[in-house]
Amino acid sequence: MQVRIAKWGNSLAVRLPRAIVDELELADGQSVDVAVENGSVRLKPSRSRVRLCDLVAEAERLGPAAHPDVAVWGADIGAEGIDDAYSKPRGKPRHAKQR
Repeated sequence: MQVRIAKWGNSLAVRLPRAIVDELELADGQSVDVAVENGSVRLKPSRSRVRLCDLVAEAERLGPAAHPDVAVWGADIGAEGIDDAYSKPRGKPRHAKQR
């Protein structure tokens, strides 16, 4: 199957025919891995999960200007964050033996 290369912004793009999209179960916005092998371009659906080390590397590459703002909640005061019925003591544990 032959397709044409078209300009897309500052890049070049190849439009994938519907038959290929259906066969590979591709979706709009999905990531694909692109590689050059023996003078050919190979596209492969990217099925890998995002890894923490990749996210950290990308954050370091983007630099401090891209870091999110830090929310300042104030100093820790005590256990008010978990003051609910579930977290309160309920008396003696059932497995404790009485003497």
